[in-house]
Amino acid sequence: MHDLPRQLTVDELAILFEGRTRFVERLAGRENPLAEARALLRSLQEDEQTETLNAHPRIGERAGSAASSREQGGDEDPQVLAELARLNRAYEEKFGFRFVVFVNQRSKAQILRVLKQRLTRTRAEELETALDELVAIAEDRHRRHLSATGLE
Repeated sequence: MHDLPRQLTVDELAILFEGRTRFVERLAGRENPLAEARALLRSLQEDEQTETLNAHPRIGERAGSAASSREQGGDEDPQVLAELARLNRAYEEKFGFRFVVFVNQRSKAQILRVLKQRLTRTRAEELETALDELVAIAEDRHRRHLSATGLE
């Protein structure tokens, strides 16, 4: 695949990042937005970082984009979903932003283990990880879109 820099519109980036946030608006002005996303996220004030993370749907919730629903799969075990909901609340209470993880074909039960482990971390560690995970999700969505449209 040729990784040529490509500007993306606000609407395209809003799909990749789950919302039209101030971060997405700024990123759309970049020549190679996905290559610059991590650096831009790290340069933002914390309120903009958390706004960007909070645009992402919660793991295990039905609400969210079609892309998010596909990525989270069909693992609908009621006990797993209840535990995800409980731990999502605990995570948000502790850190002040949503738990974001690049699912990457892992089941919700596997994600539960990741969430439990990440709850033991510091807020600074978790903010950095969540921002990295958010970009990994967007990069993967973009790669899959390019592959599906034959543009790679």
